[in-house]
Amino acid sequence: MGESSIVKQAQEIIRDFHMEDLTGHDYWHVIRVYNNALHIQSEEGGNLFVIQMAALFHDFIDYKLTDNENGQIEKVKAFLKDHEVDEETIKHIIYAMQSVSYKGGNNPVKPRSLEDKIVQDADRLDALGAVGIARTFIFGGNKGHELYNPEVQPRENMTFETYRNEDNTMINHFYEKLLKLKELMNTHTAKKLADERHGFMEAYLEQFYAEWDGNK
Repeated sequence: MGESSIVKQAQEIIRDFHMEDLTGHDYWHVIRVYNNALHIQSEEGGNLFVIQMAALFHDFIDYKLTDNENGQIEKVKAFLKDHEVDEETIKHIIYAMQSVSYKGGNNPVKPRSLEDKIVQDADRLDALGAVGIARTFIFGGNKGHELYNPEVQPRENMTFETYRNEDNTMINHFYEKLLKLKELMNTHTAKKLADERHGFMEAYLEQFYAEWDGNK
C-alpha cells in the first residue's frame, strides 16, 4: 500500500478518535497541525511520511486525552506494521509523537531529528495567534477554569504534576505557556510564523486589560 493511502486511513482513525473532543484537541486541531507541518516541511525538508504520521497521531497519546499512553502507542505501531512500514520508520514516528507535548516545559523526550522538530513546531504554532487564543478559552471553559483573577499570579518553575493537576486562570495560561513558545521554536520557518502570532497575542492582552479596567 502506498504512503498516500496510509495517510488517508490514518486521517479516518484520527477523525473517529477526536470526534467528541470539546477541549480544543479536536480533529480540526490535528488537521491544522498537519497542515502546519506540511508547510514547514516544504521549506525545511525532512522525511515527509514520518512528519505526516507523527502530526496526525501526535494527540493520540496525549495525557489530556488518554490514560493509557503505552496502549495507544501499541495501536499506532500495529497500524503501521499492518501496512508494512519498516521498524526504523515506526520508531522514528513514535519518537516524534512523544517529543511533541509541552508538559509544562518538562517533557523528557526532546526532539532530535528535523522531523521531530517540525512536528513539535507545528503543534506549538496551533497554540499561538488567534487560533491559540480561541483554544485557550475552549480548554479553560471545558475544565471550569476562571477567566481571569488579578489576585492570582502566573506560576513559575512548575513541575509536570503541577502543570497537569492544578487549576489556574485562562489568562495566566498565556504567561505560563503560550508567550514562551516563540522562543522555543526549532525551525526558521516556524520562528517566522510564531513571531507574528506572538505579536497578535500581545496586542490581544493589551486590549483585554484595557477593557477589564474599563479604559476602552
